[in-house]
Formats: sequence, structure tokens, C-alpha cells
Amino acid sequence: MATVARENIGLLNDKIVIKVSKEDYLPTFEKKIKDYTKTANIPGFRKGMVPIGMVKKMYGAAIYTDEVLKTVEKELYTYLDTEKPDIFAQPLALDADIRSMDFNNPSEYEFGFEIGLKPAFELASLSKAKLTLHKVKATDEQVQEEIVRMQIKGGKMTEPETIDNEENVLNVLFTESDKDGNAIEGGIEKENSVILKYFTPAIQKQLMGKKKDDTVVFQLSKSFDADKLEMMLQDLGFAKDNKEAADKFFKLTIVKIGLVEKRELNEEFFNEVFPGASIATEEEFRKKLKEEIEQYWAAQSRNQLQDQIYHFLLDETKMEFPAEFLKRWLQTGNAEQRKTAEEAEAEFPMFSNQLKWTLISDKIIKDNKLEVTADELKESMKAEVMRYFGTMNLGDDISWLDSYIDRMMKDEKQVDASYRRLVTEKLFSWAESQVKPTEKEVTGEELTAMQHNHQH
Repeated sequence: MATVARENIGLLNDKIVIKVSKEDYLPTFEKKIKDYTKTANIPGFRKGMVPIGMVKKMYGAAIYTDEVLKTVEKELYTYLDTEKPDIFAQPLALDADIRSMDFNNPSEYEFGFEIGLKPAFELASLSKAKLTLHKVKATDEQVQEEIVRMQIKGGKMTEPETIDNEENVLNVLFTESDKDGNAIEGGIEKENSVILKYFTPAIQKQLMGKKKDDTVVFQLSKSFDADKLEMMLQDLGFAKDNKEAADKFFKLTIVKIGLVEKRELNEEFFNEVFPGASIATEEEFRKKLKEEIEQYWAAQSRNQLQDQIYHFLLDETKMEFPAEFLKRWLQTGNAEQRKTAEEAEAEFPMFSNQLKWTLISDKIIKDNKLEVTADELKESMKAEVMRYFGTMNLGDDISWLDSYIDRMMKDEKQVDASYRRLVTEKLFSWAESQVKPTEKEVTGEELTAMQHNHQH
């Protein structure tokens, strides 16, 4: 009869030894051999009439080894199912010499497996977290900038005869030249579009009043500020930090002059920006736009608070891992994911952080009974579909939508992705309810910088 023994071999690392006797696997081996005599196709013998000795000679070793290993695997998973140790991944088989197995001499075999155990841990107390809720207040200047942006986006392009506005869009031909405007043989020649205000004030003044086909000679480094210079260098095919290229001269030939005629601030424009809001005056429009901007920043602020919560839980929740087991496990994945010992060592810090967050989030979800119902999944998918169609007119009959959602609910990947997103939202909503952050007013640029510089 098979026996299972378990012993500790390290931190959260146990060894399971399975012993099987011939009584455990021999009956199934003999049955499988008999079944082969009935189904094997061997030249010179009729089907079902192959001698058992012939089958053993041809297939015995492979069948024998397979049945022994199947018996061992069955005993292992019966043990794990009964004892339910909380383990990482799958057990790792320890080295065993299966070449010594001989079906002519059935005997007792012993196989070892290594398991990594999940740690018991206490969640860091969120009530002790010193967090900051960064608030962005929309200024009148920001509202005005957004209005101008939308007026230009929805505006009409005109073609004035002369350059007379810093907002003029210039279609120009860049021709590499000397300082006197003589084209350099083999030099760069490229057409591009540039807004007049991108040039330095001195060049803007020089271009004012110019018409189609007029030319100006300038040096790149003296014609654009640093950020715009990088952009122009890349547009012309250079590296953005190429100082030698920045000192080149170009003759600029005006091909076309454009100017966007801004949309008027009237009810038609207000209703295009905010359909169904019934905004009649510019004052109402500015108020609504300010609310929208602040709602956007409130969502960004919440994301940044959640990032702080994530890092607090990750940094302050103490737990240990069976590190060596997990590194070996990383080396035994499938062919595409398998790591070398060096890769496993290098990637382990990031891997263990991901593992730690998984255990933390699983504990929060389990302890607080955070669940996502089928109805919530359906509503979430429906909202996604509606966002996809946006403001498109779907007509009065949208009965097709329910059957479309039902089909989506049968897609396991779609359901899993929606479930993970919804349960993560619930996890962070719960976590936010446990903290009392200090509020601090910041600019949008400052909040954006925090998000860019503090990713996980």
C-alpha cells in the first residue's frame, strides 16, 4: 500500500515522499497490457490476437513506467486534496532515476516532491497610513485654455494672404543652406507644418507680413526654444540632442499660410460640447467646463491616492517567502517562460513583489467578502459597449444589446478581465474607506509629475 511522508526542509519549504509498492500499480499495468493485446496493430498478427509476450516486449517498459508515475501522481494529489496545504504553484518533482524501473522485476519505488508554502501574515493597518489626497482646483486660466483648444479643434481653416497671427499654421519647405541661403548640395530638403508661435520671438517678428513663396534664412538653434528645437530636429531626421545639426542653417520657403477661424461661443457650440445639458449662456458653459475639469483631476487624484495605498500595503505588510523554491520554480515553467538560474535570480525581486500583492489583495477580498455578481458583470460590459459607441445614435430599438452582452458573458477571457477590474475597484474602494488622508492643493502639472514618477 502506498505511503506519504512529509518533512520540513527550509523556510516555508517542505518535502513530500511518496512510496508505492507493486500492489499499487501492478494490477493496472497488467490490465493495460491485456487491453493492448486487443487493440495493437502489429504486422503478422490479426487484431486482437497479438501474444501478450509480444506486447510486453514492444510496449511493456513504457506502459510500466507510465503506470508507476500515474500511481505516484494520484497519491500526491490525493494527499494535497485531503490535507490542503496552502501552496504556491505546483509541487516540484525531485530527481528520480526512472531508467532503473524493470517491469520484469516489480518492486517498491520512492519519489520526492518539493512544495512551497504560502506565508501567514497580518495586513498592515491602513488606519496608520500617512497619506495625502492631492487636490487640483481648476483655474479660470485653465478653463480659458480649454475653451480656446475646443474652439480651434472645431474651427474652420482659412488661408490668409499674409502672416499676421501667432496662431498661423505655416506649410514650409526646409532647405539646408549656408548662412546666405545658398542650398547645400546633398543637403536636407523637407516640407513640414509649423505654428508661428513655435518660433522664437525674433523669428516670429521676421516672418510677420510674409506671403506665399517668401523666404527666410535661419539657424535652427537660434530659432526655436529647447523643447521645440528637439521636436524640429526629429522632424528633420536628426537625433533630438544632435548639437551639430542644431547649428545648421536652413532656408525656409513659405508654401501655404493657414489660420483656424475659432468657433463662436454660442448655444450650438455649447450643445455640441455638452449634449443634452441645455446650456444657454457662456457663464453656464464656463461653470460646466470647470466642473468637468475638476472631475477629471478628482479621478486622477484618486488614482494617485490608490497608488499610495498600494505602496503602503506592499511596504508595510511583512511576510516571508520560500525564496529558493520559487526561484527553482521559475526555472521549470513551460518552454517559452522558463528562466535560467541567472534570470530567475535577477527577476525574483519584481516577481516576489507581484506575488506579495496577490496575497495581500486575495486576503482583503476574502476577509471583506468582496464579490462581483453576474448582474454587476453584465452592467459593466453594457457600460463598456455604450462608451464604445459614444454619442452615436443607436436608434430607439436597442434590444440587440442584451443578446450581445449575453454573448460577451460566454467569453471567459472577457468575463475574467471584467471581473478582475471590478473586484480591484471594490478592493481600493474598501481601502480608501480605511484611510484618512491629509488634503493638499497642487497644480495639475504637479499631480501629473507624481503619477509619472511613481509607477508600479
